[in-house]
Amino acid sequence: MHRRHRIVSLLCLMLVATVAAAELPSAPAPAGAAVYFISPKDGERIRGPVVVRFGLKGMGVAPAGTAKEATGHHHLLVDWDQPPVKGEPIPSDAHHRHFGNGQTETTLDLAPGRHTLQLLMGDANHVPHEPPVLSERVTVEVLP
Repeated sequence: MHRRHRIVSLLCLMLVATVAAAELPSAPAPAGAAVYFISPKDGERIRGPVVVRFGLKGMGVAPAGTAKEATGHHHLLVDWDQPPVKGEPIPSDAHHRHFGNGQTETTLDLAPGRHTLQLLMGDANHVPHEPPVLSERVTVEVLP
């Protein structure tokens, strides 16, 4: 029984790895949907902490896990200049901040210096829409 249990466990792990490596379907982005920064503005010089407010038009905000047409939730890309990967969930790390409860603003403690910020909408599964709903990148300077 012990050997059989190990074989079943190994097969389950292989299945999970295969599913994880597969491209997830991307929710379609509504025509004209756009995400943007209300604040801060590009080129702004700020004393921390930095208050970031998200704007969205042409679609709604819903918590992660809510599969509803024309909705998604915000992700904030901090000091990240790579394009989103089609069909892959947005990572969760220091460069990819998730707002899966439907938040539309946050406060960041950024080190003094120049930083780039960009918003990206994700669907119920944190996968970017197709085409991606991605803001312009803004650059801010955090003053000491």
